[in-house]
Amino acid sequence: MADRQAAIEITNLTKIFGGNRTLFGGKTHEIHAVKNLTMTLHHGETLAIVGESGSGKSTIARMIVGLETPTSGSMKIAGQDSSELAREGAAAFGRKIQYVFQDPVASLNPRKTIGKILEAPLRLLKGYDSAKCKARMKELMDAVSMPADALQRYPHEFSGGQAQRIAIARALAAEPDIMVLDEPVSALDVSVQAQVLLLLEDLKAEFDLSYLFISHDLAVVESISDRVAVFYFGELVEEGSAAELFASPNHEYTKKLIASAPRLEIE
Repeated sequence: MADRQAAIEITNLTKIFGGNRTLFGGKTHEIHAVKNLTMTLHHGETLAIVGESGSGKSTIARMIVGLETPTSGSMKIAGQDSSELAREGAAAFGRKIQYVFQDPVASLNPRKTIGKILEAPLRLLKGYDSAKCKARMKELMDAVSMPADALQRYPHEFSGGQAQRIAIARALAAEPDIMVLDEPVSALDVSVQAQVLLLLEDLKAEFDLSYLFISHDLAVVESISDRVAVFYFGELVEEGSAAELFASPNHEYTKKLIASAPRLEIE
């Protein structure tokens, strides 16, 4: 796939938890959550990261969006070194990359209306005034197929699928280049999963987005990804195009994952 510029470039990235000095001169146990990872998300593609719980998927996602600091290695986000973004602050990350969480209802502030939730990134990251916020919020609701009157309601008034559409709208408000989708449909019913996946495909084309899609569900991954990276205990064990990987996996762990995965049909 041709790049204008790689969306994410990761080089020798490692994350170790623990290993701290104790009161008595010893060290706490080290956990190598991510080991020496080199990987690229190309512009305009969906790269899926798959593996079981504890494989390091979410740790990678949190490092990419600036929520965790790597132990070693480097990252470039839309061409800019992540250490430079970190020095500029959270807003700098937010303008380039947005995170969509697994539990849509929990990720939305229950005390605020949807309008107030969407208004925050529009004001803080885009600098919009009240009139521009109002117009843009209606556009965002339309983009995710939600009615404009949803802006006056609260998160608990929506189903899981509707709440995830709103969470996606909040991410789009920043007009990012990249979206990190961390198990974005795993909390939803299968029929609703398919609807949200179709929405994500449409939005990627409409807004020229690049997706890093984190999942343990290979049926979902097969339906949406261009390439797949398979992780096992923090290590990248296999990577390739989705079509090739599902047709002819090489690593034994990948073969087991694919053999155990149900199929998700999207019409």
